[in-house]
Amino acid sequence: MPAELSESAESAAAPPAALARVVGPDVTGFGDRHWGRAPLLVRGADPDAFRDVLDLDGVDELLSRRGLRTPFLRLAREGSVVGSEWFTGPGGVGAEIGDQVRDDEVAALFGDGTTVVLQALHRTWSGVIDFTTALAEELGHPVQANAYVTPPSSRGFAAHYDVHDVFVLQLAGRKHWTVHAPVHADPLRDQPWNEHARAVADRAREEPEIDTVLEPGDAMYLPRGWLHSATALGDVSAHLTVGVHVLTRFALVEALTALCAQDRELRCSLPLGIDVADPAQLAPHLDSVRSALADALRDVSADAVARHVRGAVWSGGRPEPVRPVAGAAFAEGLAAGDAVRRRTGLHHRLLEQHDEVVLELPDRRLSLPAATAVPLRALLTGGTVRVGELPGADEADQVVLVRRLLREGVLVPAATP
Repeated sequence: MPAELSESAESAAAPPAALARVVGPDVTGFGDRHWGRAPLLVRGADPDAFRDVLDLDGVDELLSRRGLRTPFLRLAREGSVVGSEWFTGPGGVGAEIGDQVRDDEVAALFGDGTTVVLQALHRTWSGVIDFTTALAEELGHPVQANAYVTPPSSRGFAAHYDVHDVFVLQLAGRKHWTVHAPVHADPLRDQPWNEHARAVADRAREEPEIDTVLEPGDAMYLPRGWLHSATALGDVSAHLTVGVHVLTRFALVEALTALCAQDRELRCSLPLGIDVADPAQLAPHLDSVRSALADALRDVSADAVARHVRGAVWSGGRPEPVRPVAGAAFAEGLAAGDAVRRRTGLHHRLLEQHDEVVLELPDRRLSLPAATAVPLRALLTGGTVRVGELPGADEADQVVLVRRLLREGVLVPAATP
């Protein structure tokens, strides 16, 4: 069995800086008392606390100068989505597309009370990319980010629940939130709120668990399933919703059943002519399957399950962006003293075998000489290291190894004082 170095173990010593920004310094307490269990409201001492992530000037730039296309923008009015034909059009000369956002139409609709929803900002806006990349690495679950910009005294969406956890960051203005307890706790992704629309509407008429106004710098955490709705107060209001696509225990159930497909007994055909709508005909086969399934489950290893479920996390987001031109120049001129670090958010697994080490990445495997194991472990911790100071290799070999990992997108240049 090869030795295995987990990315969680490598980064265990790193403080969860991004998470602490939205839940406060007691990250352990958040994990024990709130994660997946109960909402958390955090009052910010600094109204500009999230300005580096996104502000209203950034919203205007996205809408007017970034050439956004659907589905990166969605508009909503009185709880209903506005058709994209109302705010998109041709891109003009040199951009032969038909669905580019028209800033003038968005301005008119916004002035008439329509809420602007900027979707997938974790792919389009630098501040959000940096924050969500760090947050996803700390949480161990993929994240997405949408911004909701609401005209004065307007309401975006009616009471509903999400099938993912959310962190709400109030960016600008004030917004009145009401939060109610779930009608369907811990919903899976295929269990949306509209399947329980009547129960949601009834619960929303009850006394809320949280009835509060968020101001700039405030943050709130809501586990999936908790009902919520929000109304802007006074001026324009903007908040960022960071959705956490949590991996659930049911994902382990799905992995176990998928891996049990290796068992021939469970792949056998049902009898010719069976009426599967007849419970009496199906019952004896169910009993056989239950027995075979119990036997097969005992043979499924934790290693096999880990390899199966990790795909959902590893493919659920992208790591920190790289700068292709500057990065290539840095790698070409690499020398002793240059500082590098592991790319934030890069999922990986390092396997040490007899004659080589294998670095598993989301889309490929890198085979490297066994002698690189010690410097590789130092490079993958996530901290800043300097070429020439790595353990277990001479300076020339360090340059070769680091240059290879820079070109593979595993490492990036590190900022130094």
